[in-house]
Amino acid sequence: MTCNKHFLILPGWQGSGEDHWQTHWQQALPNSSRLQVKDWLQPDPQDWRESLETTLKQLDGPVVLIAHSLGCINLVNWAEQTPTALLNKIEAALLVAPADVERPGCPEALRPFAPISRQPLPFPALVLGSKNDPAASEARIHELAGNWQVSAEILGAVGHINTASGHHRWEEGFRWLYQLIKQATLSTKAA
Repeated sequence: MTCNKHFLILPGWQGSGEDHWQTHWQQALPNSSRLQVKDWLQPDPQDWRESLETTLKQLDGPVVLIAHSLGCINLVNWAEQTPTALLNKIEAALLVAPADVERPGCPEALRPFAPISRQPLPFPALVLGSKNDPAASEARIHELAGNWQVSAEILGAVGHINTASGHHRWEEGFRWLYQLIKQATLSTKAA
């Protein structure tokens, strides 16, 4: 793995605590940082989108995005409204356990992120989901990935792929990240 990439971690609602796999990945990956927003507990879509845009403008490309839960939804909604020049900095995005903010019973704090963009993503991406994620059903994961025109993988009955579901270091997740980066690199060379 070359280190000329920047890895940007996009946490979901409530951020990613010390034991969350995103925190461990940030410590393990070279050239990595984490998106900062004003409030992880009361998320504001405008603040989250502006924070993502400002952060990406400050980074030298290529950038690999590693999003979890609401961070995935923020990313796809932001991408729909963003100029191509900035989107071109993104080499790939790993979207882990996207939160379906349109589902019945969705926490009120997440509802302002609806509607979820249905536009194809303009960069390579992979969606990882679960058979028993309370934040998005397996069928919904496939529907979202289809809308975004990216591949989806269901990892089994692994919950929301967070600390509560036992995903602390989640070292096996690196396999998906490296596979995505390899595919993105090959598609860039072929273009």
